[in-house]
Amino acid sequence: MTTGGAMREGSAGTRVMGVDACKKGWVGVTDGLRAYFGTTIEELVDLAELDGALAVVGVDIPIGLPSTGSRQADVLARRTVGRRASSVFATPVRQALTAATHAEASALNVQAAGKGISQQAYALARKILEVDAWVPSARCAVIEVHPEVCFATMAGRPLAHPKSTWAGGEERRQLLAAAGMSIAGDIGPAGEFAAVDDVLDAAAAAWTAKRYAEGRAVPYPDPPEALGDGTLAAIWA
Repeated sequence: MTTGGAMREGSAGTRVMGVDACKKGWVGVTDGLRAYFGTTIEELVDLAELDGALAVVGVDIPIGLPSTGSRQADVLARRTVGRRASSVFATPVRQALTAATHAEASALNVQAAGKGISQQAYALARKILEVDAWVPSARCAVIEVHPEVCFATMAGRPLAHPKSTWAGGEERRQLLAAAGMSIAGDIGPAGEFAAVDDVLDAAAAAWTAKRYAEGRAVPYPDPPEALGDGTLAAIWA
């Protein structure tokens, strides 16, 4: 089951995981506050499911790639996070993600969407395509999240500080603690291979995945946008 509106009712007590991409692979945090690391997203989910089936996986990566124009999800997410809008990049069109260079990818995106793509978006191309290939075979619901949208929803406002700063890290830790998602101590390989902000982002994604399983998450846009290939695209919070 992929992202969309089909599983908005869910039941409490289901096991979920939030996932964030990191330099060496993928980090996941479950609602039971267990952390996992995998070099691929499929490996990550398989490892987590050794400890119990997952009902929902929330992933901080675009799910649903446009062939032209911009996704409504990205536009609405930027509005939601306010001063943190630069953290939400416009999802490249599918054809740009397979380009050999950033310059070629940007040119293709200009042709199809009227604007180029950032270095950050191009650098994530491999992982975006990895998730795109994995989602159809996933054994659970998979939803797209953006940690800054998750945190803004927790706080009821856009956050004041960038996640890369001490103040930003503390702001996010306090929000997670208040939401019952405080991560501390030895978290195994995830703590060795993932950066601090990656783990915090995965915990925030798990918070939204739990809300989705309980039927309380909100999609941006609502209802999710139907793309040209039939995929329903939305960022959930």
